[in-house]
Amino acid sequence: MPDIHGNIEGVRKSTLDELKLCYEAQLEPDCFVMPELVEMLCRYSAQMNREIALYITRYGEVADVFIGRNDAIDLPDLRLRRSQKRLSMIRCIHTHPSGSGQLSDVDLSALLSMRFDAMCAIGVSEDGRATSAQCAFLDVAAPEGYVRTELVNARRLPQEDWMEHILMADQAYEAKEPDLEKGPEKAVLVGIESEKSLDELEELAKTAGAECILRVLQKRPSPDSAFCIGRGKAEELALRVQACGADLVIFDEVLSGMMQKNLEEVLRVKVVDRTALILDIFAARAKTREGKLQVEMAQLKYRSQRLLGQGLILSRLAGGIGTRGPGESKLEVSRRRIRERLTDLRRELDQLEKQRSLRRQSREKGGVPVVALVGYTNAGKSTLFNRLTGSDVYVMNQLFATLDSVSRPVELPHGTKALLVDTVGFIRKLPHEVVEAFHATLEEAKLADVLVLVSDSADPELHSRHITVEEVLDSLGATEAPRIDALNKCDLLAPGEDVLPGAVHISAVTGQGLDELLSRIEEELDAGTEEVSLLIPFDKYALTDRLRRLGSVLSQEHVNEGVILRWRAEKEQINFACKEGARLLQEEIK
Repeated sequence: MPDIHGNIEGVRKSTLDELKLCYEAQLEPDCFVMPELVEMLCRYSAQMNREIALYITRYGEVADVFIGRNDAIDLPDLRLRRSQKRLSMIRCIHTHPSGSGQLSDVDLSALLSMRFDAMCAIGVSEDGRATSAQCAFLDVAAPEGYVRTELVNARRLPQEDWMEHILMADQAYEAKEPDLEKGPEKAVLVGIESEKSLDELEELAKTAGAECILRVLQKRPSPDSAFCIGRGKAEELALRVQACGADLVIFDEVLSGMMQKNLEEVLRVKVVDRTALILDIFAARAKTREGKLQVEMAQLKYRSQRLLGQGLILSRLAGGIGTRGPGESKLEVSRRRIRERLTDLRRELDQLEKQRSLRRQSREKGGVPVVALVGYTNAGKSTLFNRLTGSDVYVMNQLFATLDSVSRPVELPHGTKALLVDTVGFIRKLPHEVVEAFHATLEEAKLADVLVLVSDSADPELHSRHITVEEVLDSLGATEAPRIDALNKCDLLAPGEDVLPGAVHISAVTGQGLDELLSRIEEELDAGTEEVSLLIPFDKYALTDRLRRLGSVLSQEHVNEGVILRWRAEKEQINFACKEGARLLQEEIK
């Protein structure tokens, strides 16, 4: 005889044996549930002060019996019909020890998600008597997807009417399959830090295409080692997730493989953490070959740390002739394949990095300075980049719209040229896997001659995000290049308002303040240098090539005596040029 499942700890063996008799029941086609079964369920539900549930098949057999807690019960998914668009051919009857038979939101959510033939709740009094009952059925025409009956006397259930309702619903689903095309995934956000951190997580979820329907914050000093939020809170969250019909739960913390496994067992929906969410966004945004390789590498490193063995899924595979020998487990196979793929990715990325280094050396040889736009994601860097360079890189009001660094020449006020680089945006808790995989791209910020820190003046988290950008730059080793603060969207500020002292107020959309920004960039590039005119005699012509590497050649003119270079460089480089044969000119040669 089948066993009783669920929360059976502390239940007498005699009680379990009595409940096992439910499996012997055989219901008539027009019987929804036998009164004898209702009486037994209510009696033992009152004794244990726990919910009890029956699964009854369309054929009148009791398929399973479950015991829950006093206020909830975990219902496993059981279907007799393979089609996910049809009813499961299972009806669920369960008790409410609280005394009321009114269906809860969790009950109705289970009806929708598991596609039961019917969901029935029976209230139980303190003395073990059935009080009221309510039933709900799926309905393709109803806005909510189901219909509920009125509360009825549990000792006089409309058995035939309810069975007729099941048959009518089944025929409706067979005749006209409901539109099950899913919209955005419904997500529940969970954090342990602050509401502000959850605000950013919600932005990330929207960018990834999910719809946030519930936010849960549990303040605690550090994550629980097994469930991140603690087991009790996880069990409470499971009921809320079921009640709101969520498809996934997103945690604002980095989850270990064991945490994720434990949470998915309790919540029974997909669980992802902040790192996985960011990697999903990166995977959708990457366009270039290098960007796609970097994202794949970050994803593989993330996965390799979260491979867990579970039962037969990762059981040992036989090895050797005649399947003798210890063989190799599926876990080991997965890890080996990930290592092999990571090796291939590193080889390809190293090749691309060599090409990037050659281009960088070419720029350095030509004396072209590099200016990098850095800042928090979605601060307006790409819009500013397009405005300054006349480019048309992808711009969208979303996080991580730019993943692949793009460089274009920009002309400074006095006619000199610089290379402007648009970089990937930063974010709090930037995953280590991302930083390591995008090392070559982020290195553009590290090696730039000037960094322009773009901030969004309309951002309520302006100051904290500005600090985050500086911390990320420091962690990358980008500490030597001068920094210019650019406060974007200044047209939205009140006159005279200064939310970031010392910053250049600009508007990438209207063009306001861009001339001042370019002047500041030029000042920083020229800081510590002097502009001079040098006459290079023809017999010292080879010196011109060295001077290009030591400074910036602004213009070049051939005269009878040699070549006149208008040159900008540091003082000691100018002295070096004069020692090597260049003549410093105070005025132009006629």
